Amino acid sequence: MVREEGEAATRCINTDCPARLKESVLHFASRGVMNIDGVGDALVDQLVDRGMVKSMADLYDLRAEDLASLERMGAKSAANVVRNIENSKKNPLPRVLTALGIRFVGERTAVFLAEAFGGLDRIASAGLEELQQAEEVGPKVALSISRFFSEPRNRELVERLRAAGLQFTCESARPTGGPLQGLTLVLTGTLPQLSRDEAKRLIEAAGGKVSGSVSGKTSYLVAGQDPGSKLAKARELGVAVLDERQLRELIEAG
Repeated sequence: MVREEGEAATRCINTDCPARLKESVLHFASRGVMNIDGVGDALVDQLVDRGMVKSMADLYDLRAEDLASLERMGAKSAANVVRNIENSKKNPLPRVLTALGIRFVGERTAVFLAEAFGGLDRIASAGLEELQQAEEVGPKVALSISRFFSEPRNRELVERLRAAGLQFTCESARPTGGPLQGLTLVLTGTLPQLSRDEAKRLIEAAGGKVSGSVSGKTSYLVAGQDPGSKLAKARELGVAVLDERQLRELIEAG
């Protein structure tokens, strides 16, 4: 159990804690995470209450004959659930990271971590400063990740998921080179010709990263009309500010 600074309540960071096991399993199996169709509230209640699932990893040990004996689960339904569990092993690393239920690590952050480190083992062993090299990972998120992987039961869970055959590595889809390689840019305001999505694609195609907030890791702020508070933050931190024309020139100049 840990208590976050400024918070009165303590929080369990052990994914197998009985108080949050059902919630953890439902999150793990949900559509936007491991997408295991058929593993919903009614089934999870029975699995946990009967002691058939004591960890998220226990899902991968379930057999069709085990499930067929449960209420509202015939042989066909049980076989479908087991097949869906097996198919979930093909999900990419960002889905696996999200499924672990690490506090502050949602789908977007999981993608950034996977791209930055390329593997779950590297994330688990990284120090706080190293974790913060990933896009949009600040001190609070880094500390949450570190605490998660320092919990013995969570490390045991990771090893069981590895043994089950889940995806623990990935290759970044981002370009490995380009004029903006190694640079992090933030967009703010309305640009003259480019929409926000078009500017993001242009930057990423040139090897750069686009972050949602200005920090000490920001290389450039690309500002259009009505830039808001991000411009003030950039000036406060001494971050260089570009307009759309200067962004294009930076990319073209290489």
